Amino acid sequence: MNLRQLSLIAVCALSCGSLYAANDSDYKASRDRVDADYKAEAAGCDKLSGNAKDICMAEAKGHRDVARAELEANYHDSPKARAKVVEEKADAAYRVAKEKCDDLSGNAKDVCVADAKAQHEKSKAMATEQRKVSEARSDARADSRDAEYKAAKERCDTYAGDAKDRCVADAKARYGK
Repeated sequence: MNLRQLSLIAVCALSCGSLYAANDSDYKASRDRVDADYKAEAAGCDKLSGNAKDICMAEAKGHRDVARAELEANYHDSPKARAKVVEEKADAAYRVAKEKCDDLSGNAKDVCVADAKAQHEKSKAMATEQRKVSEARSDARADSRDAEYKAAKERCDTYAGDAKDRCVADAKARYGK
């Protein structure tokens, strides 16, 4: 490598490092903003009392938990992180619904709680299904890429010497091996 290529690599490495730091600092700033929003929303609940305050606090915590999960999903972008968003939304809705059921009594309350639990379980099951489907698609893409690489590598066997080496190198580059 010549000096120019080394300089270019160094500049790129420094740029990528600062880009990562910027993303990391943006992530931390966003997380701090989510926490500040929660504190402000929770402070608004202080003027309420009784079950109305409990409902307000459950809503505030739900908003915070969902916002954190969405932040994580944007930061990590994985099937697990995206499924966590759906789960947090289900958990938040369930906590609020249970608090609202506290305003009822007797059989009406029992039915309200049972309905809330059923909806919660349904939502969690959908999140699990979504995660598994996403993981299966990812695995299928990887399997397909592996098969295509093997076929490309097999086609390289028709060549010899440097031509074969270039063909194999091209196949590795193309299929990420």
